[in-house]
Amino acid sequence: MKENVYQTACGPIHYWRKVSDLNAPTLAFLPGLTADHRLFDKQIAFFEGKFNLFTWDAPGHASSWPFRLDFDLFDKARWLEEIFTLEKITKPILVGQSMGGYVGQAYAQLYPDRLAGFVSIDSAPLQRRYVTGVELWLLKRMEPVYFYYPWKALLKSGTNGVATSEYGRRLMREMMMVYDGDQKRYAQLAGHGFRILAQAMEKDLPYEIRCPALLICGKQDHAGSCIRYNKAWHKNTGIPLQWIDGAGHNSNTDKPEIINSLLEDFVMTILRNAEEIPTETP
Repeated sequence: MKENVYQTACGPIHYWRKVSDLNAPTLAFLPGLTADHRLFDKQIAFFEGKFNLFTWDAPGHASSWPFRLDFDLFDKARWLEEIFTLEKITKPILVGQSMGGYVGQAYAQLYPDRLAGFVSIDSAPLQRRYVTGVELWLLKRMEPVYFYYPWKALLKSGTNGVATSEYGRRLMREMMMVYDGDQKRYAQLAGHGFRILAQAMEKDLPYEIRCPALLICGKQDHAGSCIRYNKAWHKNTGIPLQWIDGAGHNSNTDKPEIINSLLEDFVMTILRNAEEIPTETP
């Protein structure tokens, strides 16, 4: 994967790209809040040489720093599109974990005809109707919680709470340790992320997914109300939902072989269906 930097008015965005075949689809992996591009190491290793690959350290995260935290979820989607345009990525398949899934839905709202596919991994719907007023209120006020919570305890809960596997927990700890010694930055990053999420929900936009889509959720995902959200999302939209046994909120790190297989089947189905579409003759 080749590392590149995209400059914005708020700061630099570091991203990684690997082109295997210009005619192949691009899997664009979007990590969750406070995680970074390493979250998808198991997916990158599996799909390298099969499809074109993309991932990033989201604005303000890890190497994408210093970064002014005065942007919203739609700014992130616009920067993503600008990078795609720069890199000549057409019809990307967005694979978003947690916050990455919300970024993907904002992208779909702004660029409804650009996506070839959308996969949500332990994320949730962005529509206002799925959340309560209390949940929105809490989302806007999380920064002090992360700032005053003892760092060692936060590190433990942040790793054990999102993953069930030794690998998943170790990786999450490594990603959190980027902020070791600067808990203020970590709290600001997390607080800002939850605020812009709430603001995007309050816009009460359709956030319709018009492309082929897949929902994935760990059966032991106890981050917020992710399980409840995914059940309702599937019921209301009919988007297929795959439950992952023994996986937590970072199910792609807990059960990478299962997730990789689901992703591969999803992409191959998209490719087969594209081949079956008849072309018009003059």
